Amino acid sequence: MSLENTPAARISALAAAQKAYFRSGATLPEAFRRTMLRRLEAALVNWEKRLCDALWADLRKSPEEAFLTEISIVRGEVRNHLRHLGKWMRPERRPSPLKLLPSKSRILSQPLGQALIVAPWNYPVQLLLNPLVGAVSSGCTALLKPSPYTPHVAETLERMIAEIYDEEYVAVVQGDREVNAQLFDMRWDLIFFTGSPALGRTVMAAAAKNVTPVILELGGKSPCIVNRGADIAVAARRIAWGKTLNAGQTCVAPDYLLIHRSLQESFVEKFRDALRELHGDDAQKSPCYVRLVNDRAFERVAGYLTQGKILIGGRTDPADRYIEPTLLADADPASPVMQEEIFGPVLPMLPFDTAEEAAAFVNDREKPLALYYFGPEKTGYDILRRTSSGGACLNDVVMHIANDNLPFGGVGNSGLGRYHGRDSFDAFSHRRGVVVAPGRFDLPLRYPPYKGFRWVKKIL
Repeated sequence: MSLENTPAARISALAAAQKAYFRSGATLPEAFRRTMLRRLEAALVNWEKRLCDALWADLRKSPEEAFLTEISIVRGEVRNHLRHLGKWMRPERRPSPLKLLPSKSRILSQPLGQALIVAPWNYPVQLLLNPLVGAVSSGCTALLKPSPYTPHVAETLERMIAEIYDEEYVAVVQGDREVNAQLFDMRWDLIFFTGSPALGRTVMAAAAKNVTPVILELGGKSPCIVNRGADIAVAARRIAWGKTLNAGQTCVAPDYLLIHRSLQESFVEKFRDALRELHGDDAQKSPCYVRLVNDRAFERVAGYLTQGKILIGGRTDPADRYIEPTLLADADPASPVMQEEIFGPVLPMLPFDTAEEAAAFVNDREKPLALYYFGPEKTGYDILRRTSSGGACLNDVVMHIANDNLPFGGVGNSGLGRYHGRDSFDAFSHRRGVVVAPGRFDLPLRYPPYKGFRWVKKIL
């Protein structure tokens, strides 16, 4: 299945209609925002089977994984915003310094305006609709651009959005990078982009021409450190789950493993057991094991299998775009498998002797989107202090993204800005500082000829 590019003239017309709609003030009332959030919440229930069918068609994602990693996350985000929207919209009081008394100081959260949201293919429902929740709750309009690499999902989302929203408020456009180029060249009040660091730079360069703010949710090589004191069986099970979730096509998947030299043998054994527990003796026959998104992705990830010693896995089936969960040893740190984001079920393992050595290895590379540590909590916090990443888990993987009370986002090469919960509301809002002065009372000290200036200097 392939989708036709939305014509350039239609994209321009939609953008103009959304600009006029936002300027009408229709999106500003709290009641309107709540109604629109509830429409999305209801649609996620009504369209659940169709969305799950589309995810199976594009990625062979099981209904259970589709619900857990896509639909339920968006539903939880909607509920969070409905619960707190009134509080987030209220003017926020701030103290006024002595020099401004008796004035009052407030922060008003106001919608930025027209938002463009561009989503990737790996979690095509969650990563398009979760940012939309922030756009709706903040009072913005939104033009949505799903990935063409998951065409069944993109087409289903377009029909769902058209059913619940007028296109001058929220609409979907389709297309390849040619359409992306047109979109990024247009003037928006915010661009929210999820994708690779390379494409993120392209988006940022295009946005700079119009001084458009951006939220960039990118990726990178998220390290997983297993130190002495870790429960090896638990670590192996959780790492195996995080690495094979969506067949490793997850921006916060453990990308490579740094393990204390003394733990390598026991980890390999427990990791093999964990994979068997999760996906059976043959993961290709498992109903819960996702496929690579397309032939190009399959060929790229399969190429990593030759860049180390295969300890576990390694089987492939090009016709099925299947790659068996694979653990590699002896990978050269300069090889592509250790330089590029893997985005597949291949886990290279490197030994270390001290925690300081592991932290130094991480710091010698770009700042990752996530960092995972297994071992004593005290040592874990020390690793966090020594390193930098967008988010982190101690004695777990991936689960920080499931808490919508925590901000999610990258740092440095792995992203710019953050969202989820209140941070999503703020991402699409302008926090406007306001001083409210009394109408009659007016201190003469600020006016020329500055009588009593020596007293003014004392309070400034």
